[in-house]
Amino acid sequence: MESSRLPEDKNLAYLPAFLATYVRFVESINFYIGRFAMYLIFLMLGILVYSSVTKTFFLPSLWTLEMAQFAMVAYYMLGGPYSMQLNSHVRMDLVYGNWSPRTKAMVDSFTVIFLIVYLVILLYGGISSTSYALEYGERSYSAWRPYMAPIKLIMCFSIFLMLLQATAVMLKDIAKLRAPKGMEDESEGGTQ
Repeated sequence: MESSRLPEDKNLAYLPAFLATYVRFVESINFYIGRFAMYLIFLMLGILVYSSVTKTFFLPSLWTLEMAQFAMVAYYMLGGPYSMQLNSHVRMDLVYGNWSPRTKAMVDSFTVIFLIVYLVILLYGGISSTSYALEYGERSYSAWRPYMAPIKLIMCFSIFLMLLQATAVMLKDIAKLRAPKGMEDESEGGTQ
């Protein structure tokens, strides 16, 4: 069963104190935001139930489908860093599962660099798109025509959190590599 508390990573002892503090800080932020984001699925469910009821008995609402989509975007974008923190994301496990924890940490600390580069580019584009939406009052082309800036702000914030989490995972993998052989903690971190 999943704990409602943030687990401690014993490998952080092998990092300089300021980096260990950074990892703990990022992970605590993403832990609590991710726990909050889990409940956005119920908001989306409520919107869709309301939409179904109003379409069946009354007049259909213009806002329900798009609002449900916005709730879903917030749900998976804010939950992404939390998923990465828990190592519950999808991974091709053809050979990875047979590797030692140190080999996993070495490969992960290298491959996460590609994720970080991608997230930096995505954040750059997201900030550009969000500033455009804020400056010109960009609206959706649907009949409801909501402003796009709020959801774009959530997306940029989420990408930023994912970037912070990716760097924290990389630091945890480096800590695992710095641990004496056989002493690395397998239960925590980006590699399991």
